[in-house]
Amino acid sequence: MSRRTAGLIVAAGRGERLGGAIPKQYLPVAGRAMLRRSIEALLAIGELDCVIVVIHPDDAPRYADAVEGLSDPRLLPPVTGGAERAASVRAGLEALEPQAPERVLIHDAARPFLPASVALSVLAALDEAPAAFPALPVVDALWRADANHAEVAVPRDALWRAQTPQGFRFDAILAAHRAHTGAALDDVAVAHAAGLATRLVPGDETNFKITTPGDLARADRLARAAMDIRTGNGFDVHAFGPGDGVMLCGVRIAFDHGLVGHSDADVGMHALTDALLGALAEGDIGRWFPPSDPQWKGAASEIFLDAVIARVAERGFILTHCDVTLICEAPKIGPHAAAMRTELARICRIDADRVSVKATTSERLGFTGRGEGIAAIATATLVQA
Repeated sequence: MSRRTAGLIVAAGRGERLGGAIPKQYLPVAGRAMLRRSIEALLAIGELDCVIVVIHPDDAPRYADAVEGLSDPRLLPPVTGGAERAASVRAGLEALEPQAPERVLIHDAARPFLPASVALSVLAALDEAPAAFPALPVVDALWRADANHAEVAVPRDALWRAQTPQGFRFDAILAAHRAHTGAALDDVAVAHAAGLATRLVPGDETNFKITTPGDLARADRLARAAMDIRTGNGFDVHAFGPGDGVMLCGVRIAFDHGLVGHSDADVGMHALTDALLGALAEGDIGRWFPPSDPQWKGAASEIFLDAVIARVAERGFILTHCDVTLICEAPKIGPHAAAMRTELARICRIDADRVSVKATTSERLGFTGRGEGIAAIATATLVQA
């Protein structure tokens, strides 16, 4: 049976051990804010019904910048945290209470590489215990030291390194935080003080916490190594019909025919829109803008391309290059190719030197060779921002 589950990200700290002019959760990791990556990691867990972030009162503008373009409706407005971590978590839990969750995952903003499998293991453990968290066994030798001098060896048997997200039955952890006073190492410590039995599940080495400059450098390398690069292809055809011009790649060309279509029949822009949707694996232009819908009758194809470019950004990608080939015997495309590149670049919000528009004929073969219409092929490359 489905149970309502919430996610809570603690991002109110100052990150003083890392140093720097801004709190570490807003530092870029391979070009994207650490906090945004942590939010996206939680949102990637389908079992979560809502996610809330607890921020420092001074960080509202930084937070807005970090989540710009992230339109997942499950992400709730942020709340302000307290002076200590425990106070911040309590503020987040109080804000979540109206959502009536049964379970909650509490995650560190500085752990941007959370594998979904770890979070799911924590949630599964809550079937048998009111609290659970991922952990890794300590494998290195441990020594207690006085300054730089080793003093006493510490047995590592039964010692574990705690990670997040730490999961709880919601009512139990909210009551525990309301009863807790002072600071706490983490939320498991708060749960323990309240007498809540706690399960351990296997953690993951990639789910490390960014604390030092070395951690940040490691995170940057890991993010870049895992960069998502996608290519999509699009193909479209429109027949000639009555008219005195055609719209191709956003440029009107005077001609003795028009193109027949429900919208303005811009075959080049349609092919490019399909290529972008193909790279996102989100269907095609007909699914997004069905010709059966009267609102698209006669619509400028710029509307379609602009909406899909916005979707590309929402998914965390940028368009790095696109190539459109128009296939026809006439009209002549060459004199207009530069203007087409400029117009597509404007709509796609990239430089014109990343846009290619070219033309070819089909050597008088097929419907294009017979002058019955125009075909277009497009390719688009997306890279995770």
